[in-house]
Amino acid sequence: MVASSAQSPPEREASTGELVKQLSEQVSTLVRDELKMARLELARKGKFAGFGIGLYGASGLVALYAIACLLAAVIIAIAGEIRPWLAALIVGLVLVVVSAVAALMGRSRMRRATPPMPEQAVEGTKADVGEVKERMRR
Repeated sequence: MVASSAQSPPEREASTGELVKQLSEQVSTLVRDELKMARLELARKGKFAGFGIGLYGASGLVALYAIACLLAAVIIAIAGEIRPWLAALIVGLVLVVVSAVAALMGRSRMRRATPPMPEQAVEGTKADVGEVKERMRR
């Protein structure tokens, strides 16, 4: 019996040209992925900013109604009617509170959306660059 050798041929070292080609492909893929991540992060922050701006707008509208109610309360108070004046004042104060709550919520949402820089993508890119530099030193 003849013993057959079922060993695989030894793996050859990649040439410099092949390594450069692989590096180019990997860097290209890495850059595309980082840009995709940055785009997604900016879209998420844009949604927070849009909602915050909407709440600021709602706050302004409610404040306008509050001012209208307070003016109505002043007019009624001047006319000498206590009960309608008290009712208008209470409604006006409630609208002011609603306006303040909407403004605070809008400010909170805007803070979550800033700065508009894609922080996760930037950190990922810095880590990738550090890794490439480390491997080049070897």
